[in-house]
Amino acid sequence: MKNLLIAILCVATTIAFAQEKEENNKWTSSRPDGHAPISVMADHTHHKGEFMFSYRYMTMDMRQLRQGTNDASTADGHTNYMVAPLDMVMNMHMLGVMYAPSDKITIMAMANYLENDMNLQMRNGNLFSTNTSGLGDVSVSALYSIFNKNRHAMHAQVGVNIPTGSIEEKNILPVSMGNAVQLPYPMQTGTGSFGANLGLTYLGQCDKFSWGHQLSGMININDNDQDYKFGNRYKLNNWIAAKAGENLSVSLRLEGVLVDEIDGSSELLNPMMVTTADTVNSGGTFINSGFGLNYMIVNGSLKGLRFATEISTPLYQDLNGIQLKQNYNLTFGLQYAFH
Repeated sequence: MKNLLIAILCVATTIAFAQEKEENNKWTSSRPDGHAPISVMADHTHHKGEFMFSYRYMTMDMRQLRQGTNDASTADGHTNYMVAPLDMVMNMHMLGVMYAPSDKITIMAMANYLENDMNLQMRNGNLFSTNTSGLGDVSVSALYSIFNKNRHAMHAQVGVNIPTGSIEEKNILPVSMGNAVQLPYPMQTGTGSFGANLGLTYLGQCDKFSWGHQLSGMININDNDQDYKFGNRYKLNNWIAAKAGENLSVSLRLEGVLVDEIDGSSELLNPMMVTTADTVNSGGTFINSGFGLNYMIVNGSLKGLRFATEISTPLYQDLNGIQLKQNYNLTFGLQYAFH
């Protein structure tokens, strides 16, 4: 009996050790570098029964006109249009929740609130501004874990974009005789179209570093109520992060973005009035670089709470038609995961 108990104990110890070794050999998010830079969405999955809540604040700054790969002047914008934009700032507040009903499936939902401000100049030199704010579109996705072993993991994303944002934002303009009129496409807070969110993410880790690659696409499916749909958006993200202690990591990111032109047009807009109302001035190709920080609380009652920030700037941008060029994007985030 004694020998039998010893044998059972040995077998149990061996199984427990093997399970621990297998667990330690998996890619894990419970490290300061276990999440992608904060501006990358749908970058990881969760274990069964785990929740994560997140908040992000993002600001995008755009200024100075550009045609293709060359800078352009306001006078260039006035060549074919009565009004040209000078600059635009878009602020976004985004709330997200993730829940894993199983180790294979993680459900993710995200909603946002947008604030858009644009300064413009008329051909006669007069200046004015437009602004909008409101709820944006909501997205719901399922992330499917394809594998997680040898500190490498891969998952796929399939989701839907729900058109809860507005495409009917209006302002009173200097030329509108005191009436509120439809604002151009970039000033709207929604797309008005259902869309498909698709993605594939690969992750890797070693003792001091982690890295990832993500290919994603946002595909607008239908024309909205104004007979147009925003251009599809495709992204390829690549990042590497290094642990700088038990709580902190730093990251570098390289992103390629391809945005299609707007398909169709709104009859409520005069494409000869302002550059932003002409759909030929939409879409382009971008290469962006990012630098980020991730701080994670690893002990105590707030274990699993993360603070993160990233700033990204364009290395290359080739814009369709004449548009404001991107200046920088700044993102702050807060994430909290728990069982």
